[in-house]
Amino acid sequence: MNSPNRNLAIVRAVRDQKQKVAAVAKRFGVSRQRVYQILADYDAGGDAAVAPKSRAPHTHPQAVPEALRNDIIDMRKQLTRHGLDAGPETIAYHLAAQGKRVPSTSTIRRILTDAGLVTPEPKKRPKSSYIRFEAALCNEIWQADITHVFLADGTRVEVLDFIDDHSRYLMSITAAAAFSGAAVAAELTRLISTYGPPASTLTDNGLVFTARLAGRKGGRNAFEKVLTANRIQQKNGRPGHPQTQGKIERFHQTLKKWLAARSPAPTINELQHLLDEFADYYNTQRPHRALGRRTPAQVYTTGAKASPRDNPKEEWRIRNDTVCTNGKTTVRYAGKLFHLGIGRAYASKKILMVITDKHIITSLADTGEVITEHYIDTSRDYQKPYWKTGDPPLNPHQ
Repeated sequence: MNSPNRNLAIVRAVRDQKQKVAAVAKRFGVSRQRVYQILADYDAGGDAAVAPKSRAPHTHPQAVPEALRNDIIDMRKQLTRHGLDAGPETIAYHLAAQGKRVPSTSTIRRILTDAGLVTPEPKKRPKSSYIRFEAALCNEIWQADITHVFLADGTRVEVLDFIDDHSRYLMSITAAAAFSGAAVAAELTRLISTYGPPASTLTDNGLVFTARLAGRKGGRNAFEKVLTANRIQQKNGRPGHPQTQGKIERFHQTLKKWLAARSPAPTINELQHLLDEFADYYNTQRPHRALGRRTPAQVYTTGAKASPRDNPKEEWRIRNDTVCTNGKTTVRYAGKLFHLGIGRAYASKKILMVITDKHIITSLADTGEVITEHYIDTSRDYQKPYWKTGDPPLNPHQ
């Protein structure tokens, strides 16, 4: 039988093969004193006495105590049960917050894996393959989007949210049965009055955010009008490419995971209460890995702010139409339809309208004769003509 025990081989060489101690010591690379010690140990205890001893230390000062290991496992289960992030980085943050010893994230991950709390995802794309973009300052880019959730009775409702790209600060989150363009524009206006205007916005190409894919029907919508009025640059993701709005798409995953851990809200009002609770947690309690384990509120409130610097071009468009029998026509401004008085004398006449933002000059399509001029008053539906006959006044206040 082969044996890896060198000490026993030394014993056999001296005792069984009758070799000299000096020769055996030279052959095995040890001193003669060491050979005599091995022989003495063998005589006293047999094979076990000369068996190789482990060189591992008797104690492991860096080993994770069983109590801490259980704390890590319990914390993982508790965070998961409440729909919260439960990765090694988050667990490390909470351990530090509780004043406990914090193992490395790789050690925490190994503990969770050994406990069967990690599901392997071999096909998951590695994070190193992503090209990550982040605004350099707070208020440099606000991302906005609309997602949907379901009430307890299965009713589908919409959730509108705005986040700051740099700090991930959740500017607002609102639930409604459905959001119109005017409602989205109103929320943007409210946020501007609260936080100041951002330098730019980033959204998808939904009609509540942009009219650029609608063939310019009606010109800029209400959201775009607010951007223009505040000199905010508009940015839109490529159609069918949601990765451009990756931060807010990832935010929706966090939101829905948190909501899924709770009973569905029976009404929109109760859903809004849940969203308000989530917003407070997300902004002030949840550490963000991309922010150095700081919260979005910490970064946003202490960070430098960008300001608008866009120089929007004046919007102009033309429209061919026919005057209705009641002497009126319609035009869409900021997503809202307005009625313009032209005059019954021009009923059924074909007209050409040259529109520069709120200013509209209408002429007969056949002759080119200018017949009316309007300045849209957004506070009313019906727009009286600025003038009808003769030369126009010098300014709209005459």
